[in-house]
Amino acid sequence: MWARAWEADVVLRDGGAAHIRPIQPHDADALQAFHVAQSPRSTYLRFFAPMPRLSPRDLTRFTTVDHHDRVALVVLVGDAIIGVGRYDRVEEGVAEVAFNVSDAHQGRGVGSVLLEHLVVAAREQGITRFVAEVLPENRKMLDVFTEAGFATTRAVEDGVVMLTVDIAPTDRSREVMEAREHRAESESLRRLLHPRSVVVVGAGRRPGSVGGRLLADLVGGGFTGDVHVVHPEADVVRGVPAVRSLADVPGPVDLAVVAVPAESVNEVVEGLAELDVRGLVVVSSGFAEVDEAGLARQRELLRLARGHGMRLVGPTSFGIINTDPQVRLNASLAPVVPPPGGLGLFSQSGALGITVLDAANRRGLGISTFVSAGNRADVSGNDCMQYWQDDPATTVVGLYLESVGNPRKFSRVARGLARTKPVVVVKSGVSSFTVPPGHAVRETRAPREALDAMLRQAGVIRVDNVHQLFDVAQLLKTQPLPAGERIGVVANSGALAALAAEAAVSWGLDVADPAVVAPEAEASEVREALQRVFSDPDVDAVVACLIPPVTEVDREVVAALQEVAADAGKPCAACLVALVGGAERTLSLSRVEPGETSDDEPAAGAAGTATGDATAAGESGGDKDDDGDVHGGAASGALPVYSTPEDAVRSLAAVVRYAAWRRRDPGTRVDPAGTDARAARSLVESLLSGRTADDPPLQLEQEEVSALLACYGVQLWPSITVRSADEAVRAADRVGWPVAVKATERRLRHPGLGGVRLDVADARELRAHVTSMLAGPAGSGGGSTPALLVQAMASAGISVLVRTLEDPLFGPLVSFGLAGDTTVLLGDVSHRIPPLTDVDVVDLVRTLRAAPRLFGYMGTPAVDVHALEDLLARISVMADDLPEVFSSELSPVQVAERGLAVLGAQVELAVPVGRADAGRRVLPQ
Repeated sequence: MWARAWEADVVLRDGGAAHIRPIQPHDADALQAFHVAQSPRSTYLRFFAPMPRLSPRDLTRFTTVDHHDRVALVVLVGDAIIGVGRYDRVEEGVAEVAFNVSDAHQGRGVGSVLLEHLVVAAREQGITRFVAEVLPENRKMLDVFTEAGFATTRAVEDGVVMLTVDIAPTDRSREVMEAREHRAESESLRRLLHPRSVVVVGAGRRPGSVGGRLLADLVGGGFTGDVHVVHPEADVVRGVPAVRSLADVPGPVDLAVVAVPAESVNEVVEGLAELDVRGLVVVSSGFAEVDEAGLARQRELLRLARGHGMRLVGPTSFGIINTDPQVRLNASLAPVVPPPGGLGLFSQSGALGITVLDAANRRGLGISTFVSAGNRADVSGNDCMQYWQDDPATTVVGLYLESVGNPRKFSRVARGLARTKPVVVVKSGVSSFTVPPGHAVRETRAPREALDAMLRQAGVIRVDNVHQLFDVAQLLKTQPLPAGERIGVVANSGALAALAAEAAVSWGLDVADPAVVAPEAEASEVREALQRVFSDPDVDAVVACLIPPVTEVDREVVAALQEVAADAGKPCAACLVALVGGAERTLSLSRVEPGETSDDEPAAGAAGTATGDATAAGESGGDKDDDGDVHGGAASGALPVYSTPEDAVRSLAAVVRYAAWRRRDPGTRVDPAGTDARAARSLVESLLSGRTADDPPLQLEQEEVSALLACYGVQLWPSITVRSADEAVRAADRVGWPVAVKATERRLRHPGLGGVRLDVADARELRAHVTSMLAGPAGSGGGSTPALLVQAMASAGISVLVRTLEDPLFGPLVSFGLAGDTTVLLGDVSHRIPPLTDVDVVDLVRTLRAAPRLFGYMGTPAVDVHALEDLLARISVMADDLPEVFSSELSPVQVAERGLAVLGAQVELAVPVGRADAGRRVLPQ
């Protein structure tokens, strides 16, 4: 179990990859080599004494551990150990910890990675506190502990600093880990996208050669660095001098682009390791997308790349692009590269990569960078988002996703990015979590609505197709964010105005009375209407729909629209329909002044950008003020143009929702008082003792459920099992009258099945109900002897249910709904992925379609929503703390005007398989 859980690939501070795993006896020689290479000072700081070599006894002691009381992890690049971290249990719950990092790899964050992974391993073995002895002059090691974010105390004894570290996770330790992960992954992508030198392996001279095309595009694109080509026979390929083998390439090389047959790729990677390559793009196919042999080949490719410190894009990648004038990298198969701009693009599909780039180019939307992940063996959308968050050239992010390998991390990373830069996502497979060939994705038990909930929670704009992605992106890139959801409509056609207004209402926007002018209205009249609507304080954004009365467009009318929109500082989406040759087109006004004409129009049906400055078209996202809000994007002269009012309004509605999410306080992570995570962990570990991950989930008894919920401050309403009328009366006397009588089989409690009797007030009535129920279906559960449950009546209110699920893909998932038909028949359930903030909890309740019933509906009293939110927060913390909770359901939960009662609960436990985002820096396998 430890080997699977503790072995991982990681990204270090400088962006290089490394491998971390438990030490093994066969590491003795590598450990000795590591030790001998250390300087005398480093050895003294570690062992407090000179030690040129490790004795055979020390080597045996250091490499032979039990992985329980004595744990040691090594960090490797290739076969070389670059860091060692270990702990030894010294007493119950306490272990002494020590690190040693190679002199040659100091400053790469090896020590902090070791500490993170040792902490996770120690928690699993019941360790709660680390102690360490560190010499005062060993500042780097002291910093590893003090900067980790854990509660740390120190004292000096006999000239040695004695550290005590409480390894329970804190908000600060999580922030530190996530910040380090962000910096490392961002840097690893920066090294890929900003290479100083590139080697192309597999560039052929024959026409149609994939490698030759890559080389031609790289050179033709004006790459500013050095280009190397490997060819076994040619001296020159596509005008670039070639060498016979990788051994002849003058190193080091930052990026390698590989286009050789799949069977030869891994051999090439071995050779690239000698050049200190840190980035690898494999366009070759024939890996996991074809068969099991290809899958094995891909796994070996990933092992080799990471083992040698490389980040891998692909295989079956379409390539990568960076339009930065200081780089000009086109290592892709794109026939046309869009101009430089602020849109960062990621695609998991090679074929869709072509579509994405072509669409961006046709619309005049410049891009900053583009990454095609192919089989996504390593570099993913998460990595790209980490990079784009730091990249000043990127203002809007677009992702085409065929699968989401780590939704929990995606949610966390996307949420951080979306706070400053919009994220627009196309996710294929709407009807299910479709996994394309070649993508390694865990199976999921979560409902398909969970993905949409995750994206909304993260502030991501989800669209249905690539067309909509660019519809939204061009609005985000050229316009300021709206301050609200009040929409004004200006049109020179009543029909267009009606279409726009109806579309806005259907998207939940507030619409002011449309301002309609005559189709033949002069520019001055259109300008006046525009100014009136834009200046209205009750209008936050404007949709302008203009159709020419004849075949020619009035350029002065369009110029008036541009000028008024630019001066207003409010977003505008335009529908400018030009009838040219009987075909509907959007109009591009690049380099067009009022009164001039232009034949430079995009293809029919495409959206575009109207602008008075070709270099500014689609490229200004506005200026940012000190608060980070975007203002005045239209001042650049750029205006997004759509072919239909519906397209314009749909895009504007998406941006309105995003702006509302961004304006909101993100909230603080919920941390309810009165929880005891350690007691809960001890309880689940004792209940699962002796079980394995292959065993079926363990259904807890009610006493065990009650004990677990109590660890999180949740009281389960007591019930007593009875098998006769006399027992029922004694139980009612004990719990208090009036009582409810329920079938032990939960399905029989549905209204109409006779499994529940409520508000039973006296013994005579109770005896009659019990006798009747025991004789019918309700008495069939609970074993060989018919049984029922007697429970005190809770206060009147609304019944709800709360569920959690430990999903192999999503990790913990919390679901909420009203008990009854709205959930069972209509699927009215809301979902969120922990950890939750207080704002997430509020949304979990209020995004339910039936939520108005909780706040007073049709004259009914409002219930205690505050108590409900407190319960949801506690259950979300339990789900986040305990991956062993396979599933739980609290139902019914009776929410009264004051307080609530958890009347029933079921919990299943299982040995967890491990979360994809497990509180330490780990690259996906």
